[in-house]
Amino acid sequence: MKILIVDDEQLARQRLRHMLSKSEKHTLVGEAATGEQALALAQNLKPDLVFMDIRMPGMDGLEAANYLSRLPRPPAIVFTTAFSEHALSAFDSNAVGYLLKPVKQEQLDQAIQSAGRLNRAQLNQLKQDENPNTRSKICVKIRGTLELVPIEDIIYFKADQKYVTLRTDEHEYLIEESLKALESEFANSFIRIHRNALVSRDYIHGLQKNEQGHVCLNFKDIDDLLEVSRRHLPDIRKIIKSTRR
Repeated sequence: MKILIVDDEQLARQRLRHMLSKSEKHTLVGEAATGEQALALAQNLKPDLVFMDIRMPGMDGLEAANYLSRLPRPPAIVFTTAFSEHALSAFDSNAVGYLLKPVKQEQLDQAIQSAGRLNRAQLNQLKQDENPNTRSKICVKIRGTLELVPIEDIIYFKADQKYVTLRTDEHEYLIEESLKALESEFANSFIRIHRNALVSRDYIHGLQKNEQGHVCLNFKDIDDLLEVSRRHLPDIRKIIKSTRR
């Protein structure tokens, strides 16, 4: 079994490395100190199992695990955590593997034997229960690989059937996230202009009518026009007015 360790604490990685070295059945293929590093290494090294710390600066373990679950061949994941027993109730209810720090050899061996792949629903529920923080990046899949798009680079999200288009000044990406969930998470920086669109407040430029006579929003860095519904038009006018004072 190929194993990847992800933890921002060097001593924690060293402890796991030492414990794993006692068995010839497993191979430690790499170590990462951040969620971003974990994504890059996992795509190159293709581990079977990831020991994932939860609380890390930047992208935390829950978010990184959620993205890893989207790989064509996702690894099994065991979370390592110093959370209290009470905080771990969400993990128990979702049947997710975890190890309490400091990790003991017997618990480690058992976790390896019973490790299973997490499904998307489990990870989403964990993130909702244990980590309500807003993401700083959105993970997108391009030709089978995962890339991270900073939130500040996103101009708008537009829903089209079961997919959502994420638009930057240079690219468009399809993501499998609901517009409703995105609106809830990024309410401070994005505003709904239509039932099918959220736009970044920072990129709003003005209003104009399209060829059909519908009122549309235009943007600072791109030529796209997005229709504004009558319901949301007053709020958009206020934002434009406030930015031009």
